[in-house]
Amino acid sequence: MRQIILALALLWPAAVFAQTTPPPASPPTVGDKPLVQVDSKKPKAAGKKSEAPAKPQSIAQKLQACQDIDDATKDRLNCYDAIFKPTPKPKPPAAKGVNDCRFLKEEDERLTCYNGFADKIPKLPK
Repeated sequence: MRQIILALALLWPAAVFAQTTPPPASPPTVGDKPLVQVDSKKPKAAGKKSEAPAKPQSIAQKLQACQDIDDATKDRLNCYDAIFKPTPKPKPPAAKGVNDCRFLKEEDERLTCYNGFADKIPKLPK
């Protein structure tokens, strides 16, 4: 029994010290080149079937996604502004397309402009 306690007393500080040692200052190298870590080409399964990478959405699909947010809210305007960064002009021209709505300074006018064009888009498959 004494031998077990003595062995634990000697090994316990070594185990604690091994856990608290800092990592080396520089990464390991072979010659003068750093080691490279290679991942497998198989997609990682996280408990369910692997999904194909998401396709990039078109502007029309993004605008329709904004239509799902409550109307006349700041969140919907923020959604539209994320698609078309607002660049207000002192005297904006009449909007001929959805891209021209970003030139309007007033938020309510800009939201109404975006809604008008987004409502005209035919429903696209998701």
